[in-house]
Amino acid sequence: MVISVALLCTFYLGYRVYESKSDASLLRKETHENAVSTVTVIHAKAVPPTETITLPGTVEAWFQAPIYAQVSGYVKMWYKDYGALVKKGDILAEINAPALDAQYHQAKADLESVRAIYSLAEITAKRWLALRQNHAVSEQSISVKVAEAKAELAKVRAAEQNVRNFEALIRFKTIVAPYDGVVTVRNINVGDYVNKEGTISSPGSVSNLFTVADVSLLRLFVSVPESFGPFLQPGLTADVTVPQLPDRHFTAKFLTVSRGFDVSTRTAITVFTIENEDRALWPGSYAQVHLTAPVDRKVFTIPSTALVFQERGTQVAVVAEDDRVHFNPITVSKLLDNAVEVAEGISTTDRIVNNPSAALLEGDTVRIVTPAPGYDLTNTDASAPTDAPEPTGGPLPTGAPAPNESSPPKEHTLP
Repeated sequence: MVISVALLCTFYLGYRVYESKSDASLLRKETHENAVSTVTVIHAKAVPPTETITLPGTVEAWFQAPIYAQVSGYVKMWYKDYGALVKKGDILAEINAPALDAQYHQAKADLESVRAIYSLAEITAKRWLALRQNHAVSEQSISVKVAEAKAELAKVRAAEQNVRNFEALIRFKTIVAPYDGVVTVRNINVGDYVNKEGTISSPGSVSNLFTVADVSLLRLFVSVPESFGPFLQPGLTADVTVPQLPDRHFTAKFLTVSRGFDVSTRTAITVFTIENEDRALWPGSYAQVHLTAPVDRKVFTIPSTALVFQERGTQVAVVAEDDRVHFNPITVSKLLDNAVEVAEGISTTDRIVNNPSAALLEGDTVRIVTPAPGYDLTNTDASAPTDAPEPTGGPLPTGAPAPNESSPPKEHTLP
């Protein structure tokens, strides 16, 4: 009996010693594992071999004609208002010019008078020429009468031209559309006095009566920076949006470029054309012009959360093959919304630490972990599908939020 008790005590003591050693070994292992920082890594993405810029632009009509008064008078009637669609030759307005009408009638009367005088001079010259055979008159007298007839003929032709001049002015009493288009400006009303110097509404300054624009085809003027100069050539297109039609995109085709840069802005005025058969675009519209050009650049994008700012400049933490961290300096070429473009310092094969801890030092050994589904805010492809089954009451992973928590934990943990 005593022997059995002794054996039992010995076995118990041996078990406790073994258990203590196992717990110590396990604790030592866990301590070493916890001493190694856990990180998540990402890979840089290559930027497509194109570059897109957004520039302001101005939409103008293909043709735009301001129409001015050529005669002095009063507006008798206008027939086309703002926004009216007109055809070439359509009457826009009529001007009542009584003074011009009186001058026109006077010119026609003067023409009849000089014609009568010319007829008499012509008859006289013919009679004197007939008397030449009988030597009844001298050659000097004949030459004078013939010259007088020619002089009167010249006066007739001058009077006829004067009448034609007034007829041309008379035609300006009727204002017509120069081509098919739309009326964009009307500056007159019935009864307004108009002339070449201005209107009763703007005395002393030249003011147009109407403006007619051809909007079936539009011109787009854009000031393009010199870095895009080599790509401004036929075949280049631009995507255009305007504030009044935010959901509609228009395609603009390259037409010409000024072939010279403005020294104050280092931009070149470039002209595109836009088809506008439905007249949805209006002249004078502000446009956002998106230009895309093929640019072979070795540029990569990484999330801005992977950046490390130190006294040596901007860096990223890269995990080497031996799982040690090394800080590489990088050159940032462009800042985006939630990412940056890097021109130098990384490649697509580098394992870049995302959200590096401030306690992470050069040469530290780290352990790479994969975020639990739903907690990877950088690689959205790794997030859990929306149709995944809900938990059935099993234990949550360590560090996972409770069902009533709305935000994920700040640190990524293993599932």
